[in-house]
Amino acid sequence: MARPTPSRIALMTVFAALSALSLVSRPAWAALDIGDPVPRFTADAALGGKTFRYSLNDALAKGPVVVYFFPAADSADCSIEAHAFAEAIDKFAALGATVIGVSADDIGTLSKFSVKSCQSRFPVASDEAKSVIQGFDALMQTRPDFANRLSYVVAPDGKVAYYYQNLNPDKHVERTLNALRALPKATAAK
Repeated sequence: MARPTPSRIALMTVFAALSALSLVSRPAWAALDIGDPVPRFTADAALGGKTFRYSLNDALAKGPVVVYFFPAADSADCSIEAHAFAEAIDKFAALGATVIGVSADDIGTLSKFSVKSCQSRFPVASDEAKSVIQGFDALMQTRPDFANRLSYVVAPDGKVAYYYQNLNPDKHVERTLNALRALPKATAAK
């Protein structure tokens, strides 16, 4: 085997350093950052067992939107989280915000989940192709067939105002409500 030349060693060192830097600058589990524009999407969604076509653009025209991603309908933690959002939906509405849950579940599963766990209080969208999930950097790294538990507050201008990522479902509602309260009044009420 030929011995590498000094220039080849230098090139390999630079490549290794750049590779390491790319891992540090944007970890694989990173969410979109505050101020980043979010992908605009339409998707099949369910509310109260009825399916419809959800549009993020239409929702943002009315005010801020909490877009929260969850791994799987009817799992214990996802049901806890959906129930918490349902119980707090009037608080979100009082702040001029709407809520949409997104998972890779099929629309039939989410139609049932929208009644049972979401209590017919807010819609959940199906993203079986995971294009929305990937666009929001919400793909679970350890289980790429699922969305990570990640909540965004999206300002009416379509930019991330806040995000919270944690597999524990307990703080997502509290933290997104606090973020909405902190939005400038001109931003919160469009």
